[in-house]
Amino acid sequence: MAKILVIGAHGNVGIPIVEKLGQDGDQVLAGVRSEKQFGEYVEFENVQPIEFDLDGTIEDMAKLYQDNQVEQIIFSAGSGGATGDDQTMIIDLDGAIKSMLAAKQAGVKRYLMVSAMGADDRSFWADSGLHAYYIAKHYADVHLRNSGLDYTIVRPSALTFDDQSNQVQVVEKREAGMHIARLDVAQFVVDAIHNDQTIHQILEITAK
Repeated sequence: MAKILVIGAHGNVGIPIVEKLGQDGDQVLAGVRSEKQFGEYVEFENVQPIEFDLDGTIEDMAKLYQDNQVEQIIFSAGSGGATGDDQTMIIDLDGAIKSMLAAKQAGVKRYLMVSAMGADDRSFWADSGLHAYYIAKHYADVHLRNSGLDYTIVRPSALTFDDQSNQVQVVEKREAGMHIARLDVAQFVVDAIHNDQTIHQILEITAK
């Protein structure tokens, strides 16, 4: 089992990723913005919360990776819909890229990005209501593909709070009306980080 840092561990996808990894026996660092969020993980197996600042420097991130012997990274952070386009660029684009550059600096090879279905479809961005979000996801994914890291990019369709269906499909392209439960995304991510066959793959997933 691996030592895995989950960046964005307090998100609606991040929390179940952390819980499922710990249940599988991985040693999990739950990267969160503040110590105030540490209590979320008290009942979780094999999980240690840790402060992780996406506004920080590449050097500070790399030191955290090295000091904590991080072997794999899952990026599931997002600025949230209410924070504005500037925070989307700071977190979803620049923060993501800094975390990749830090991985290179620290010698961490395995990196999984939770992105978004449609991140390569410019025709969809303007009418999505999340134009800046898709721009950020697109260019973060581009950087990751060219980073030299052992990457996996997981692109879920529209997220819901439905129960886990265990009916995830990998699809060729986005279609209107596709959606997937956050719990299904979390399970897919956990399975993917454990499967070397997903390295250098972009996986667009949906459940319905």
